[in-house]
Amino acid sequence: MLAVGALVAGSLVLSGPGTARAAGERVDVWLTTTSDAGGRTVTRGLAQQSPLAFGPAGGTANRTITVDENTTYQRFEGGGASITDTTAHLLRGGAISAATRDAVMRRLFSPTDGIGLSFVRNPIGASDLSRPGHVSLDDTCCDLADFGANGYDTGVRLLTAQARQLNPALRVKGVPWSAPGWMKDNGRMDQMGWLKWEYYPLYAQYLVKYVQSYQAAGVKVDYLSVQNEPNCCQATNPTAMDYPGMNWNPSGLAEFTKNHLYPAFRAAGITTKVLVHDWNYGDYAGFGSGVLNDPAVRNDPLFGGIAWHGYFGDPAVGTQVHDQYPAVKQFSTEHSGGTWIADQHNEDLADIVGYARNWSGSLVKWSLALNQNMGPHNGGCGTCTGLITVHEGGARAGQVDYTVEYYTTGHLTKFVRPGAYRIDSTADATVQNVAWRNPDGSKALIAHNGGGGSQSVRVNWGGQSFTYTLPARTTATFTWAGTAGGGAATGTFTGLAGKCLDVAGGATADGTGVQLYTCNGTAAQRWTLAADGSVRALGKCLDVTGASTADGARVQLYTCNGTGAQRWSYNATTHDLVNVTADKCLDVTGNSPGDGTPAQIWSCTGGANQKWTHHPS
Repeated sequence: MLAVGALVAGSLVLSGPGTARAAGERVDVWLTTTSDAGGRTVTRGLAQQSPLAFGPAGGTANRTITVDENTTYQRFEGGGASITDTTAHLLRGGAISAATRDAVMRRLFSPTDGIGLSFVRNPIGASDLSRPGHVSLDDTCCDLADFGANGYDTGVRLLTAQARQLNPALRVKGVPWSAPGWMKDNGRMDQMGWLKWEYYPLYAQYLVKYVQSYQAAGVKVDYLSVQNEPNCCQATNPTAMDYPGMNWNPSGLAEFTKNHLYPAFRAAGITTKVLVHDWNYGDYAGFGSGVLNDPAVRNDPLFGGIAWHGYFGDPAVGTQVHDQYPAVKQFSTEHSGGTWIADQHNEDLADIVGYARNWSGSLVKWSLALNQNMGPHNGGCGTCTGLITVHEGGARAGQVDYTVEYYTTGHLTKFVRPGAYRIDSTADATVQNVAWRNPDGSKALIAHNGGGGSQSVRVNWGGQSFTYTLPARTTATFTWAGTAGGGAATGTFTGLAGKCLDVAGGATADGTGVQLYTCNGTAAQRWTLAADGSVRALGKCLDVTGASTADGARVQLYTCNGTGAQRWSYNATTHDLVNVTADKCLDVTGNSPGDGTPAQIWSCTGGANQKWTHHPS
């Protein structure tokens, strides 16, 4: 009999009680169904069904989805909508009672009593979904002495604070539609116009003051973009732009970000991460790439990633960006519902699935609330819809409706928590799906049948399966706990100086080096101890270069192939990670704790540079 923690060729044996393969794991099911061609009439909204259970693999079904939690992708940052001035007006301006407002906010943001919205993206000053009037947070030229004096942002900030109280995991993002008019060459917030060069430093301070105003209210601003949809939407005909907007070119936006905003944030002690682009996938080649390609923007510690909108272009651009810059986080930060959308239900699920499968770590709708007339609005979109409809006046004054967008968004946010990782699931055009693994190990599989007939679906997971008949025009979220394979666990490896085992640059190409690097929470540092003896990250295996058994042979990321070069044993008692073919330890070259130090195999010495601690999450 082997002692606990012994090293066994071809397997990973963990000291202490291992996690056995789950058997008969309970599966909970929630469904949303719409009945009309437009996908807006909800006949069943996030309705919990009778639970299922995993059983022996097998059975027949029209569609098969295999979930592999040992293959992980990007981290989930949150899902939600924008607390616009319109939202603040409707929820705090007297259209509904305070008691109704509190009940609505709980249904929106509470992870236990509602759908757990976990990301808000708030305009800085007026946008198109505001009360009429082009208002900034300081409309008085020519300094910031009157910042916030008009109280324009107070309602938005108070709702955001309430949302954060309901969901402490809430992420908050700010973004302006325009600088104050007096900082621009046209002297106004609408009709486009350029930020005057001489106001670059002061505009950076304007954004500093915005972040500080939230800090004073006890709310951290996690992310900020310099501009919503830069150069949109009437750059060639600016007088036709009837809501706030501002011209930028890529070089100017990069200049402002790296030489004004970053230094201003650092000087103020602000750690808010800056996102670039905040525009459509289809506008990346002509605009966003020019900002992201600037290494001084992209490599700064205050850089947070790239933000996408879903109105134009293919989300597959996200995969292209990931392939070029694998360490860059991606966020979906705006796609409104609206009357122009042929089928809102199908559109929403195409977004939830398609954005995630192309590396987005968030899903953010546009305005959280509008009234029954799709307003108030300040030019721009007069046909947008939100997650809720607040009746402002009329026979139903003071009442609130929950739209299909509330339920579709809830299929994600109610079950997937910030810090989750996307895990592999079989892509299927008929039953679109995406799967996530939460920090507590629970799984959520979102599956959508947008067609007119039911679909039988078999879900495979770790040698088990269940089958389910998914009705027409229906979204399901399936949730379960447990671990698919004996001993399989996913998390970081920390070693010398407390730094992480890391795939260099987050690249997925065969031959990418593996190194020691400061822990940063990216997928490049998440390693799965699989039941077959492999150690996996980014869908590939930890591999000894050239299948060498010599001291000093470097390790790399490589397509999993089942060879001895990819078989490892980890002893959680001694903290050794041993290549079982070479019988040598994973080693930090030269005992150097510097970022980028390569990993290699070496005869086991018991040295600190060969000790690794796995932290399952």
